[in-house]
Amino acid sequence: MIEILDTTLRDGEQTNGVSFSVHEKKSIARLLIKELNVDRIEIASARVSDGEFDAVKGISAWAAQRGCLNRLEVLGFVDGGLSLKWTKDAGCRVVNMLCKGSLKHVAEQLKKTPEQHIEDIAGQIALAREMDIDVNIYLEDWSGGMRDCPGYVYRMVEALRHLHVHRFMLPDTLGILNPEKTYTYCSEMVKRYPELHFDFHAHNDYGLAVANVYSAVSAGIKGVHVTVNGLGERAGNASLSSVIAVIHDQLNGKTNVIENKINHVSKSVEMYSGIRIAPNQPIIGENVFTQCAGVHADGDSKNNLYCNALIPERFGRTREYALGKTSGKANIRKNLEALGIDLDEESMRKVTQRVIELGDKKEIVTQEDLPYIISDVLRYDMQENRIRILNYSLSLAQGLRPVATLKIEIDGVAYENTATGDGQYDAFVRALRKIYKSLDRPFPMLTNYAVSIPPGGRTDAFVQTVITWRHEGVEFKTRGLDADQIEAAIKATVKMLNKIEN
Repeated sequence: MIEILDTTLRDGEQTNGVSFSVHEKKSIARLLIKELNVDRIEIASARVSDGEFDAVKGISAWAAQRGCLNRLEVLGFVDGGLSLKWTKDAGCRVVNMLCKGSLKHVAEQLKKTPEQHIEDIAGQIALAREMDIDVNIYLEDWSGGMRDCPGYVYRMVEALRHLHVHRFMLPDTLGILNPEKTYTYCSEMVKRYPELHFDFHAHNDYGLAVANVYSAVSAGIKGVHVTVNGLGERAGNASLSSVIAVIHDQLNGKTNVIENKINHVSKSVEMYSGIRIAPNQPIIGENVFTQCAGVHADGDSKNNLYCNALIPERFGRTREYALGKTSGKANIRKNLEALGIDLDEESMRKVTQRVIELGDKKEIVTQEDLPYIISDVLRYDMQENRIRILNYSLSLAQGLRPVATLKIEIDGVAYENTATGDGQYDAFVRALRKIYKSLDRPFPMLTNYAVSIPPGGRTDAFVQTVITWRHEGVEFKTRGLDADQIEAAIKATVKMLNKIEN
């Protein structure tokens, strides 16, 4: 069993521009422990701020009530007991003490000899025991120490191994390792000290963090450090989602992490951190379980020829089939099956050609668009447009709130209303809501609004507006494309209205 320590709330918060509030820290901690079932979480650095103290105190109180206080850890320092007192006062009982893992750091940063540093650490460990605090040791710049002066590293471990240290943490602080060196260095530690528990802490400066974790575990390391979405200093840490998949699939190892909760936790941390997940990020990226090539979709229908062990359902995801210029009939048929639509071969040929044409124009075609494409191509209303916008007027004047007046037709009956809003589209939606409220009809909640244009920033470029809606517990997206952003949003809104009606 490989032990997982998540340091999203400590090292992850060192991501440029990321600062979690007290409430957000508590929420993430609960998700990591109770939902994802991570073994341990590093929740803060001691003595950073009053806000950090309040966050640790709140998380510790929650954990104590639920019997998992021993799973919380705080980064502390060799500072004459100040970090230990801060940690105890905040209610936590485990300190990850930051010590120097390379001779260069001891000599040039601390201006001390190894003997002096070891004496300081031993004093802190003794004090921690008196305060009933468990200690793990971070050997800062351990990778640099193993490269430049491994004798110093061994000397440190020899001096501390018989003290009350639960784990020795081996960080690649500057992200200098590759898989070969990681395996060599970790193997040396495990072979010399087989009775000790070692953690490996990777950084992603060369994009090798997950590969280095693979090598560390292969070498016999018992615990690894990760962050949700790969957050962390500089290029970040090893991503939790990728590490879990690699351990389970590539190393045939076991962890306590619940895989099908990973996507939900990743999305929550994305929201709290403001750092978007790259669409192609393994396991959690928007595109990673989407087949684009038609031949792949065809293979999926023939004994899953293009599927691997990374089944999306493992991680709380579903497989999707993209629609664009590389789509074949198989991609389109998969989407039509999801919609419950069946077409003959000739109709499929025509629809496929239209999707390819739209893809050449850079338009993103979605599953929700297919009924409209089918209606246009086959000149047959497979999904009747019961709602149409007859007219609308939008006005914007300096110093005044935008105003929208619109006339809409629902099942052949026209309705009209006017409203003001914080923007032109907001005014339009408010007027629309007035009409729906007067008819006692439910109106979906807008949960996300995104605008994009093709690369190059041309002023005449098409604008694509993607709006996410929630209706009766179901979340879905509609897209609109137009030269004007508001027009594109209105088109997306009309698609939404007809979708819920049908």
